[in-house]
This record gives sequence, structure tokens and C-alpha cells, in this order.
Amino acid sequence: MASVEFHLPDLGENISSGDVVTVLVAPGDTITQDQPVLELETDKAVIEVPSPVGGVVTQVHVTAGSKAAVGQLIMTLESRDAAPGPTATPAPSADPPSAPTPASTAGGVVEFRLPDLGENVASGDVVQVLVKVGEQVAQDQPVIELETDKAVVEVPSPAAGTVTEVHVQPGQKASVGQVIISLSTADAGAAAAAAARATAPTARTAPAVPAPPAAAPAQPAAPTPTAAPAAPTGEPRVATPAGHAGVGRPLVAAAPSVRRLAREIGVDINHVAGTGPGGRVSADDVKAHARRPPAAGATPAAPTAVASGPAIAPSAPASSGLPDFAQWGQVERQPMSNVRRITAERLTQAWTQVPQVTVFDQADITELERWRRDNGKRVEAAGGKLTPTAIALRVVATALRRFPDFNASVDMARAELVYKQYCHVGVAVDTERGLLVPVIRHADQKSLVELAVELSQVAEKARARKLSPDDMQGGCFTISNLGSIGSVGFTPIINPPEVAILGLARATHQAVYRDGQFVPRLILPVSLTFDHRLIDGAGGARFLHWIVQALENPFFLLLEG
Repeated sequence: MASVEFHLPDLGENISSGDVVTVLVAPGDTITQDQPVLELETDKAVIEVPSPVGGVVTQVHVTAGSKAAVGQLIMTLESRDAAPGPTATPAPSADPPSAPTPASTAGGVVEFRLPDLGENVASGDVVQVLVKVGEQVAQDQPVIELETDKAVVEVPSPAAGTVTEVHVQPGQKASVGQVIISLSTADAGAAAAAAARATAPTARTAPAVPAPPAAAPAQPAAPTPTAAPAAPTGEPRVATPAGHAGVGRPLVAAAPSVRRLAREIGVDINHVAGTGPGGRVSADDVKAHARRPPAAGATPAAPTAVASGPAIAPSAPASSGLPDFAQWGQVERQPMSNVRRITAERLTQAWTQVPQVTVFDQADITELERWRRDNGKRVEAAGGKLTPTAIALRVVATALRRFPDFNASVDMARAELVYKQYCHVGVAVDTERGLLVPVIRHADQKSLVELAVELSQVAEKARARKLSPDDMQGGCFTISNLGSIGSVGFTPIINPPEVAILGLARATHQAVYRDGQFVPRLILPVSLTFDHRLIDGAGGARFLHWIVQALENPFFLLLEG
């Protein structure tokens, strides 16, 4: 056996350490590769840290309640097949370690596994399978469409060959490392190497899905009695944290948020039957277990301390606090899409963590609309549309250079302001799946025609579910236009870590008093929401007034530069 030292891996950007919430293993335990060994609470979430190899734990170097830093020694184990990642250091051994192969071969058949999907993305929903058994595929040909928290991406085949088996179906969730398709190829060795390169993960954090940024920090696990009752015959025995009864049994599969829910409502997750893939326990499984009456002779779990508040009916879901709506009539529950869920999480984070102020104004765009109609054909000939949003995109790009506070981010952890020397502007697009915000890069360096063409292209990609994660990252400022739908005004919510967002409502003809008489003018309501930690009310008003001036006079930008 080879002795392997497992050090705490990289936890993500700007995270150098965390607090150990629970140690999930003890000396003498036999663990498998990717089995969680501890729960760690960082500034952003509680995550499970998996072991890079399987083997027998010989020593645990951290305890619950202690702080662990990236690179710190976490545990030592003996492994026959030590295949250490960047955080596992093997001691010298006579048995040379062999790294696991992401794509295995057998008789000329290559198993292609889902590759790394990017930072903090461990799985996705299969939208469409693009190949079928018996079909010839070329290298880099897309084989499935996968919807992650950020976008729908096409997953290409790492090698050419004939599809012998498809292991996923539309609607199914696929995880990184899961077998997607099997290929029969003439050169299985080279194909396997290509698949291995495609599947090899970059330096990433634990594959557990993090809790939403705005969620309250998880509390340490409640102590478990030292003598746990034996599980009934035929029921799978599962592990409990180190130092408690049952150490050495297989660990129940559940996300940190599910474990936290079980602790909060007093459910021993080790006794919950999982209905997910591979017996994984979901939040619904925990709630269902909590609603079941205890078996005869069973000792009820000790409740954990919770904040005082109004009592909830026993039939209500324990985590949401919602009443049982079915008592008043028929209801239907549908799972959130990934886009809707991540939108809800980000907007909750923005609303609870960023002090936001909204100012309103009106722009007389009578002359701008006349100019837009006169020049629209030229832009259409180039492949775009001269829309009010495209014009606002050009105006905002120029304004961000003149008002650098609006092209910045607030780093409270370091007490610093981050001023960006680039200008990438996001534009909210309404799609069937929800609100998506593709980013127009270097908007300040492009002409109005170029911006109009690119805006038309990214909007079409968004509606056709063709945006990649990179298409929606790196924005400095966002524009949201509800004018085509119809609204007299609204307060847009900031898209963190940006510090401002511009809202455009529906333009209407109004009677405006000028030179002693009322004249019809086209008036556009505009609103600006900004982060009050960086921008004061006067600064927000000046920025929006500058936007209004630029919209009212198409030649204003020439004068202002």
C-alpha cells in the first residue's frame, strides 16, 4: 500500500481557509475515491471536501471547530491505487500509484464521461441527446445539450467512432465524471486518451453544490448520542461523523444544504431513505421522513435549537414555512428550472446584501426616434436592428468612461473598490426559460452599427438556448428594457458584483408645454438603480441626467466624446 497525505484543495477565488463543521471519517475507516471526508464552512457556503483517492484512513489532522487553510494536511490514508490529485501527496512506496482513467476502454469501446463544466458547476440537466446508437460521430461533434445553472452548453465527443450505447436521456441530471456515451473506434487507445483529456478536471473545489450566497451560515452539526440504535435488518447502514457511533459505515450521499436541513428539523439523515440517483438523499426525502410517525419503540430524534417564531402545522413543508395549500384546493408543484433557480438566488443576494437606491427621470426622444427611423435601413443592411436598446448601449458605454464609479465593484472583504479598465455591458433578454443577460464586450470601442448587429446576434442566441457560460460573464453594467412589453416605470435590481443597472420603460406621446403652448412629444421613462455603498444620490442623479441628455440629442455624444 501507498501512504497518501491529503491536503486541503483550492476552495475557489479569494477563499484561503474555512471552518471545519464536521469531520466525516475517523482512523480505521475505509473510504472510496470522492467520498466526502469533512464539511467546511467558507465565507460563501458549507461544502463537502471529497477524498482524492480511496483507502484506509490512518490519521485525521483536523477537528470540528478548527480552522483549515488551503494546503493544510487534512488526513493520511493507506491506498492500494493511490492516484493523488494536486492536493494529495503520496509518501514513497514500493507500489507505484496508477492514476484513474476518465475514459475506460474494453475491446475497442471507449466510455466518454461528462467533462468539467467550469468553476462550481458539478452537474446539469440533459436537454437533448443529439446522437443515437449506431450513429457515426466525428471528433468534436456535439453529442448532448446540457443545461447548467448558467447556460445551455453543447458537449462534444472527444473522438470519432460509432455510438454503441447512450447512457443518459433528456430530462435526466448528469454529473461531472458520469458516463455519457460509449463509442466503438478503431484506435481505442488514442480515443481513450482524448476522452481523458476532455474529462480531466481543472483545479476546482469540492463537487458538492454550494448553498445559495444569501443563505444563512450553517450551524455546526448537533451532537449525536454515542450509542446509536442499530439499523433494522435490510436497511443500509450509513456513517456518522467521526467520534460517533457507526464510524466506518458507508457515508450517506446528500448535499450540504440537505444535511443542514436535517440538522435544523431534528432528523438523523443516516436513517433517511434516499430516492435520488445512487440512493442520494434530497430535501424532499428529509421532509417526507420528518412527517412519518416514528416506528414502535423508536426513540425520536432530539430537536435542534431554532429561533422562536409562529408554530407551523405538522403537514406544512418544514424548510419553507409555507402552509399546506392542498387543504384549500388542488395544487400542482413543478421544479424550478436551473435558470429560474439561479436567478432567484442571485436576486435574493442582491436585495439582501446590496443597499440599493433608484432614481427616475424622463427623456424626450422625439428627435432620437426620428433619427432612428431615418437611419434604421442602413443598420438592417449590416445585419442588425437600430433599436432603442442598441442606442442606449452606445450611450451607456460612453457614460461608463465619463463616470468611472459606475464601472466598478465593491470588495468589502478587502475594503477596496475595483475600477475596471474595460467596458463590458450586459443586456437583459426575455426568453422562454427566464431572464438571461448576455454581455457585449468592449462596448465603448464599437460603433453603433457594430453594437446593433452584435446585440441582435446575442439576443437570438439567448432565445435559441445557444449562449455559453462565457457569453454571460464579465459584465460591468446592465441594461433592462421593458418598453416593448409595456410599463410606465420600474425599479430594476442590481446584478452583483455590478454597482448599477439602467431601466427603460415604454415611451408614450405626451403634451409638453414649450414656448407658451403644449406640443406632442415622445417621452421615455428611465430609471437607474445603484449601489449606495459606492454611489451617493447626487452621483446617481448626475449619471442618469447625462444619459437623458445623450438620448435627447443624438449629437450630444460627439460633443462629450
